[in-house]
This record gives sequence, structure tokens and C-alpha cells, in this order.
Amino acid sequence: MFVSSYVFYKHLSTDKIIVGSFMGYLRIFNPHPVKTGDGAQAEDLLLEVHLRDPILQVEVGKFVSGTEMLHLAVLHSRKLCVYSVSGTLGNVEHGNQYQIKLMYEHNLQRTACNMTYGSFGGVKGRDLICIQSMDGMLMVFEQESYAFGRFLPGSLLPGPLAYSSRTDSFITVSSCQQVESYKYQVLAFATDADKRQETEQQKLGSGKRLVVDWTLNIGEQALDICIVSFNQLASSVFVLGERNFFCLKDNGQIRFMKKLDCSPSCFLPYCSVSEGTMNTLIGNHNNMLHIYQDVTLKWATQLPHIPVAVRVGCLHDLKGVIVTLSDDGHLQCSYLGTDPSLFQAPKVESRELHYDELDIELKELQKIIKDVNKSQGIWPVTEREDDLKVSAMVSPNVDSVSQATDVEVGIDLIPSVTVKVTLQNRLALQKAKLSVYVQPPLVLTCDQFTFEFMAPEMSRTVAFSVYLKGSYTPPELEGNAVVSYSRPSDRNPDGIPRVIQCKFRLPLKLICLPGQPSKTASHKLTIDTNKSPVSLLSLFPGFANQSEDDQVNIMGFRFLGGSRVTLLASKTSQRYRIQSEQFEDLWLITNELIIRLQEYFEKQGIKDFACSFSGSMPLQEYFELIDHHFELRINGEKLEELLSERAVQFRAIQRRLLTRFKDKTPAPLQHLDTLLDGTYKQVIALADAVEENQDNLFQSFTKLRSATHLVILLIGLWQKLSPDQVAILEAAFLPLQQDTQELGWEETVDAAISHLLKTCLSKSSKEQALNLSSQLNIPKDTSRLKKHITLLCDRLAKGGRLCLSTDATAPQIMVMPGI
Repeated sequence: MFVSSYVFYKHLSTDKIIVGSFMGYLRIFNPHPVKTGDGAQAEDLLLEVHLRDPILQVEVGKFVSGTEMLHLAVLHSRKLCVYSVSGTLGNVEHGNQYQIKLMYEHNLQRTACNMTYGSFGGVKGRDLICIQSMDGMLMVFEQESYAFGRFLPGSLLPGPLAYSSRTDSFITVSSCQQVESYKYQVLAFATDADKRQETEQQKLGSGKRLVVDWTLNIGEQALDICIVSFNQLASSVFVLGERNFFCLKDNGQIRFMKKLDCSPSCFLPYCSVSEGTMNTLIGNHNNMLHIYQDVTLKWATQLPHIPVAVRVGCLHDLKGVIVTLSDDGHLQCSYLGTDPSLFQAPKVESRELHYDELDIELKELQKIIKDVNKSQGIWPVTEREDDLKVSAMVSPNVDSVSQATDVEVGIDLIPSVTVKVTLQNRLALQKAKLSVYVQPPLVLTCDQFTFEFMAPEMSRTVAFSVYLKGSYTPPELEGNAVVSYSRPSDRNPDGIPRVIQCKFRLPLKLICLPGQPSKTASHKLTIDTNKSPVSLLSLFPGFANQSEDDQVNIMGFRFLGGSRVTLLASKTSQRYRIQSEQFEDLWLITNELIIRLQEYFEKQGIKDFACSFSGSMPLQEYFELIDHHFELRINGEKLEELLSERAVQFRAIQRRLLTRFKDKTPAPLQHLDTLLDGTYKQVIALADAVEENQDNLFQSFTKLRSATHLVILLIGLWQKLSPDQVAILEAAFLPLQQDTQELGWEETVDAAISHLLKTCLSKSSKEQALNLSSQLNIPKDTSRLKKHITLLCDRLAKGGRLCLSTDATAPQIMVMPGI
């Protein structure tokens, strides 16, 4: 029996039931009862043909060359026939006529046992057929032509046969009670089955002996094999034995097994509604049908007969119909549960749409929404904050036992710091999930925490450690704890989804150690203040030894990655100098100095402390980092393009070799094997180069982000920008967390700076008409970006100010880029 969706004629495709008998009768049914419990109708039988020879198996697939339409393959003991089924619509209920037409047939030299079909070898748009004979020979037919035949080693009695398209292999159970898997390529390259016994030459021949891929001893004979795929990455092999049924992985390992209480007669596994589980229908000789979810019995029902075949289909919009067939030809269609509702709502009469009225109504609704948002806001902020409070506490000291594992920094002992996040809720919350983020190469020992239910007035605290994994410095020492939860309400019992976050700052000692100061360096910055200089010992305790006069004006820092930074405080003037051999390394120490100075004077009660920068902007050093990052991006694209070309070449050589090996009178290889080996080595080398370039690109982007933070800080100190204006610069210069294939840093920042130059920093109203491209593409070079950054600094120096207000002398016409 076979339940299949088969096209009989144009514009009609429904599930049909195809049954073949040992008497040679082929029948196709389309049952459609008027109401539940009705008997068979005369028009249920669409086609009945007597093929004279006993029918062993029936399959439906793409078996005819030149077309991808479905055809019917019928296996007899000494013959394989492929038919096309067609129908003619009639004018009355009993007027439809169906007929079959023989497309081709193969006369078999050996008595057939069973068959399977599929896209052997990964062919597209057609199905190949494999027939197993009674003496253990596999015969492969490429549609109208016979391909090859192979004897299975040690075969005594034939067993069930199935084909796995994911692994491209045939799976059967031998008379030794072993599940065996044979690769199709191994079968194709093996010695032709001209005779049953292997000769000594075949045994000694290299690469042509038929070798099994994997075996598994199940200790009993098998009744049937079925392969079910979860998705493109996983599939399971189900084997029904005489006392057990097994679920195996692709490599032959047992996923699970179930001991059966009764002797089984047939089974059908299929994917469950629950993700990651499988359902299995098993019929037994006690007239029972059991439904298992993995190994758990979920349903059992009584049948009026012993089923020898079971399928599930969709008949006349009724999904999940279970079709069973008994050994005496009793066919039954049934379903589990209550009677389904067959009511279909009538179609609503279409009416003409008045677009002018719809536009007026839409404008009124938008005005109402705008007024409501202005008056009371979208969210009740105070209520949302009262629902849940999140706080983070960073330990002032490093862990006594470092939690760092699998680090790539070198010989240094990598410290770790413990962070505790506390959640305090006022109301009962559901599905609270805490996610913690830090800047790479900083990593967390655990970054996800889930709380299924939090009762009112609860306090939950979780702890985790942070440490440095890579051999370079992170662009920020700030972390973020984000909590997503559902707040129950009267209207929505499932809860309203909400998000709250809390930021925390990691200590400098996590990535930095005391180092030897240096008075000379390639890159230097000077920060001016309006207060007397402060001892560096009080600003950075733990990074220098206390001297006799308690005044330390020079201090060295050594990052765990290896780079060094020196900090000097002037004894006579109100200046601090930061210097290093790498430009991007100045950022963290400069930012840490300003933050600690602000905290120091706040504790002293001084509120008018300010920092400034009067030197020239280090744009040339910044541009060198931009060029290096862009060069790695271009190099990555070239490597990927070259890798794609070599992969195409590798597949082309494989096809040539396969054609040579399949030829019965093969021609010389003409060094194709040498070319294949050389191409393979090139593919591996290019893949390694792509991976290395990606690592270098990620490190370069991290350094570029550090340098960008430093440039934004210097521009803010240089022009005394407000926090809102600095936020606009950060949004323009730091729009991405990382580069992607679709969008990179250079083109995104260039579009953002161009927008600023043509709006708030424009010289005249003529520049305020934006004309950005509809799509952001990788530029040819970085000259345009560097020109715009220089122009941005010039206009800020001439009095320009950053703002997002749309008030201007001329209306702004903005065309946002399509991303």
C-alpha cells in the first residue's frame, strides 16, 4: 500500500491511496465519505488494472527522464514497470475516467525482493531505483537504463532496504542480524557483479572491493526500515525488529530503542509536532495500533484487523488520516480523537475600496495616536521601573582563584573578576531571562540565566566571572545586563513583554598590570585641566609603589596583550600626558584618567572641574588604522572569491574522475588525480587563509573601535561638546558592533557623516537636500571617508554644532539608505 500526493491531471493534486496485490491487481482509491461512518462509495475506486504478475512493491517518484512529473513504479518478481497515470474530467459525477500508460519496463535477470528509490549520488530533478534480489544483489537503474549491479558481501537472505538521501547510502539488515550501511559511491566504484564469488584478484584489488560503511548488531531479524529527516542537518534511521524498534543516528549509533510488548506487524515513524521528538505508529498482531513519542506510549487504539501496512495522509482537507491495510485486503481510513469540524466559512463578497476615504481615516487615527503619545507616553515608565529593579555589583578585587580557561594571551596569569547581578521584583513575573554582554575579547563564564517564575517581593542574585581571552585589548570596559520578562495583566494572561537593563563597569586591573614607564613613545596626548595636578598614586592605587613624598608623577601600564602605556602628571602645570607605541592603546588609559579625576574632585566637593584638549587632532594616525581595516576587508573578499573558484574547479575535476571510473572501458586519467590533489591542497590553504584573515579583521576592527572612541573623546574635549552632541558623534562613528558581509564600517560611517555635513553642519541651505544612494556598498577606497572626517572636524572648529532638530531655514528632504 502507498499513500501519495499524485497529479492525475492539471489543476488537481490530492492524496490518493495506491494498493498492489499478489494477485496482480493495481488499485487507486480516493475515498470521500459523505459523513462519518459511511461505507465505501462506488466512485472511491478511481482505477483498477490487472497486471497479471504479482505486485511486490509500489512507489511514486520522478522515474521518467525529461520530466519532473511523478510516475508510478511497480515491482514484479521478474520485472520492473514504470507507468504514467492520467485522467479525463467528465461532465457528471461518475464521468471521470483514469488510465495508466506503460512508459518503460526492465526485465530482471534475478528474482526481485524489494526496492527503494531516491536521488542517488546527489542527482537533481530525477529519482533512481535500486532493486534487491533474493540472492543479495543490488541492481541500480538510472530511469530507462540499467546502471550497475553489486553483490552485498556475505548476503544469505535479503532484508528490508531503505535509502538515506542525507548520507547518500543504502541501509539494510543482513541475515547476520546486523544493520548495515553502504555508501552509494562505494557501490558505484566497486567491481561489477558478473558472478557471485569474489576472485583473488578482486580481493587484492585496491579501492574496488565493496566495503560496508558502518554496522550495528541488533540481535534479531528486522521487519522494516524507515528513514525520517528532522531537517537538512539531522536524520534518523528507524528499524522495526521482531521484539524491539530502534532509532539510530546517521553514523549507526543508537539514539534510543523500545522493547515491544506484542509482536509487531508494521510501523510508520514521522516528525512530531514537538521540536526534536519523533512519533511512531506501530501495528501489532493483537489488532492494536500504538502511537509512541520517542519511547513514550501516547495513544493506543483497537483495530478491526491486523494491519500489514500503515500510512498517514490528507484526504479531502482532513489532515492526519490513518490508512491501514490488512492481509486479506481490508482497507480502512480513520483518525484519532473526536469528529473533526468540516464546516467551511463562506467566502465574503468583495467590495470596492475607496482609497480617498481610507487616507482620511488613516490620518485621523495617526493624529489620535500622536496626541496620546504626547500626553501620557507609550509606556508608564514609573510602573515599569517598579516592576523589576536590576543592579550589578563588581568585585573590587580579582578572584583568588582565576576562572579564566582556554585563554590566548600568552604566559601571563590571566585574572578574573566576579560580578553579581541582583533582581528585585515587586509583582509576580513570568519567563524572566537575564543576558549579560561584554566587549570581546572579554568573555563570561556564563552569560544566560533563566527564571521561570518569580513570586512577588523576591530577590534573586546570580554571579559570574569576567576575564580576558584574546591577546588584544577590548574597546570598552563597560558591561550590560539585560533582563527580558513578561508582566501579567488582566487583558493578556500570558504577560506583556518588557525589557530592562543595567550597565556595570569592569576594573582596569582585569586587563592591565603595572609596567615600567617609558619617557619616549611614538604617540602622545596631552590633557589640560583647570585644577591642580593630583598624585597618580591616589588616582591609580595598586599600579605603583608609594614613595616617600607621596607624590608619583609617572606611572607605567602593561596590557595583558603586551603593549605598554605611560602616564605622566606635570608638577608645575595642570596637564597630564599619555603616551604609547600604539595609537589605539591610548584610549583606555585616557578615558580611565578622566573618569577617576572626575570622581576624585566630586569627593572633594568641587563641581567646576573640567578637562580640555588643545593639541592638533591625530587624524593621520586614525586614518592609518582605517586603511589597515579596509585593506583586510578587501583582502578577505579576494580570498573568498579565489576559494570559490578553486571549489568550482575541484568539483569539476571530481565529475571528470567519476565519469572515468563509471566507464566500463575507462580511459587514462591523464594526471587528473594529480590535479585533484593539488586543487584540494589549494582549497585547504585558501580556507586557512580566509580564517586567518577573519581573525585579523576582527582584531583590526576592535583596535579601530578603540581609536574611534579616543577621537570622539578628543573632539568633545576640543570643542567642549555637550553629552547630547557626543552621543550624536558616537552614533555616527560607532554604528556597528562588527563587520558583516552585507554591511561594513566604512560605508556606514561615511553615510552617517555625510548626513551630518548636509544637515546640521551644512554651510548653506543648498547643502540640506540629502541625496544618499539607495544602497550602501563597499567603497573602492577610503579617500572619500577620510575627506568627510576631516571636513567634519573643520566645520566643528568653525563653530558648527551637532543637533538632530529639523528646524532649519530650508526644509530637509532626507532619503534614507535602504539597508
